[in-house]
Amino acid sequence: MLEHSFKSKINILPATRVDQAVGMSLVVFSLLLFTYYSVWVIVLPFVESDHVLHIYFLPREYSVILPGIAAVILLLCIGAFTAVIMWKHRKPKKVD
Repeated sequence: MLEHSFKSKINILPATRVDQAVGMSLVVFSLLLFTYYSVWVIVLPFVESDHVLHIYFLPREYSVILPGIAAVILLLCIGAFTAVIMWKHRKPKKVD
């Protein structure tokens, strides 16, 4: 009974081909970024500094700076989203 009433309130649509393509591209991008960052941070310190592999990576200082900036931007977006939701659902003040 509960399952039937829950399904009737929420309209669940199947994923379209565009949704699947966007989802797959996000997964592929995430895997590439993870692989690049892992090689940059874990493998590259053990490779000699004159090796040709170093031309494909930024200096090591950026391996800390860039994720820090990304974290700050992520927290700002979460805070802005939370503020917008709270602003939309605020209750009007009662006048006595």
